[in-house]
Amino acid sequence: MKRVPSCNAEPTVVMAARVLCMLGLVLALVSSSSAEEYVGLSANQCAVPAKDRVDCGYPQVTPQECNNRGCCFDSKIPGVPWCFKPLQEAECTF
Repeated sequence: MKRVPSCNAEPTVVMAARVLCMLGLVLALVSSSSAEEYVGLSANQCAVPAKDRVDCGYPQVTPQECNNRGCCFDSKIPGVPWCFKPLQEAECTF
């Protein structure tokens, strides 16, 4: 009698590959929506002390909406503006 190979291992491998793929997508989305990204701004421009932050947003502004306004977004410090105006980079003139 000829033995038919078991198909039980294949669905497990396929499921594991799908889980890994979904995990990769979730990690990519989480890292791309980081509050530390400043579109068009340098990290130095957004290094504004909490006490010196000038509000640039509105309640429930998202990091993307804040950055689209040319502002910095940092939600790590409660009680201060999370969307705030960046520091102006000094231009050197000789």
